[in-house]
Amino acid sequence: MLHLGLDAVGWDPVHFPNGRREPAEVVLLTYVLNVIENPAERRETLLRAWDLAKSVLVVSARLRWERNQIKGTEYGDGILTQRRTFQHLYAAGELRDYVEEATGVRCVSAAPGVVYAFKDDAARLSYLARQVAPDGGWLASEDTASAITSVVDHLEQRGRMPQLEEMPQPIISLLGHLRPAELKRLAEQEADPAKVERSAERGALDTLQFLALELFHGRGPVSSLPLPVQLDIRAFFPSYTEACHRADRLLFKLRDDAYVRRAMNGSIAGKFTATALYVHRRALHRIPAVLRLYEQCASIAAGRPGEWSVVKLRHQGRGVSWLDYPEFDADPHPRIAASYAVDLKTLKSSFTSYADSTNRPLLHRKHEFLAEDDPDAPKYRRLTDAEVRAGLYESPHLIGTEEGWERELVRCERELRGHRLVRRTTST
Repeated sequence: MLHLGLDAVGWDPVHFPNGRREPAEVVLLTYVLNVIENPAERRETLLRAWDLAKSVLVVSARLRWERNQIKGTEYGDGILTQRRTFQHLYAAGELRDYVEEATGVRCVSAAPGVVYAFKDDAARLSYLARQVAPDGGWLASEDTASAITSVVDHLEQRGRMPQLEEMPQPIISLLGHLRPAELKRLAEQEADPAKVERSAERGALDTLQFLALELFHGRGPVSSLPLPVQLDIRAFFPSYTEACHRADRLLFKLRDDAYVRRAMNGSIAGKFTATALYVHRRALHRIPAVLRLYEQCASIAAGRPGEWSVVKLRHQGRGVSWLDYPEFDADPHPRIAASYAVDLKTLKSSFTSYADSTNRPLLHRKHEFLAEDDPDAPKYRRLTDAEVRAGLYESPHLIGTEEGWERELVRCERELRGHRLVRRTTST
């Protein structure tokens, strides 16, 4: 952290006992709770770290799906390892619940085994809002014309005019001589109406998704929400009450199996199968709002992993899996590296690594995981069409793994060169 230019200090009772323990904006309690065998000392350690945090406490710990990686015997509420160290492993959601109970604040599962506890609830809400709809940047402005262009860009990106409180100070200074009505007229005159309309629709759905997620923590008054969310509500809904009612109806629909299946079947992005919808991460914003909420609920419950390419949403039961295909774009048939799955009914999670596998599962028909207008979709579709014509998909049950796929390529006398299928060359 110091190498990155951050102001950081550390302390450990064994390895770094002379380190400073003093208040800081961010305190990291990194893989500490899981190695403390005494429950009372575990809680005391958490509370001492919480007292030192000015803005946010980040708590990370090992999870139960790591049990098969640890050799040892049961001891207390954990495991005594062969190295004579202790490990208390947490279930999905358990770590968040534990930190919430101890600190008395609502926490966020930022990733599997990582929890954020914010001192200020407004900061927590701002973080959640950014997860649903990341903040857009402002274009650099040096004069009145470029400042107006930046306002136009905001209008096209968010579907509404920015308010004075949202604008960077340099833009406010450059546009201070214009009345609000005049600025609005100029911006709307320059903006693309189609872009504004699409962004307004997306902004309304993002707002509903945020309000639905916030219901899990007890929704507060509109004044407690981040300013951009308040302004979106004012722009896209008759009232805060109506927006909350619509968000509640959206959340209720998530419990309707038939509705969820229809939403998956009608989605313009993703591959719909007999059991689930598979969607690439860059097409996730194109699926119906109820399905986006489905994925967000899982991330709130157990944390979304940092590395993933495709998300699997089950419609038989309620479960979400984040699948990591590191070479999705470069490899015509990407191999899976890892999978993190959460069952929303039991909150049990599981992690599978394929790092040591010699016969990994792989993907076919890559274009089906994307939206139709994705720039790479035509290239992927052409490859699929060529493979179908060559007879490579005649036995789908044989091609799901590396070894089976290679045998079918040999049988059909084909090989791949990038995203092109060519006749296999034979050496003489």
